[in-house]
Amino acid sequence: MTTMAKEFKINWLNQPEEHDYTSALSYLSLLCDKKTAKARVKELKRAKMSEYKSKDIFRAARLPLLPVSNSHVKKDQQKIEAGKKISPLLLVRNSAKQEIVIADGYHRLCAVYSFDEDAVIPCKIC
Repeated sequence: MTTMAKEFKINWLNQPEEHDYTSALSYLSLLCDKKTAKARVKELKRAKMSEYKSKDIFRAARLPLLPVSNSHVKKDQQKIEAGKKISPLLLVRNSAKQEIVIADGYHRLCAVYSFDEDAVIPCKIC
């Protein structure tokens, strides 16, 4: 007998939270100088919301899927299961490498993917 995984509706906030931009700045500051990182975060704040499938974001970012045993992924899975709203992703295009940088939301992406690889994820992208 085959068991079906319980489906969960993923609830999203309308906009990223302010601390998501702070996290994005911290991460982007590792990849480029502080001035450039601040400019990219400013662009993210002005960007309109977009939507992409989780599997496509993974492909564009060229990152591995974190295991569900990861504490941050597990925490986000629990939020999804509880019906809590989670924050959209913050993505930055790296045109030189033809890839996406996940400035904030990697763990959320992994949690969502664990439920549905075709899930449509709201994000801001610049």
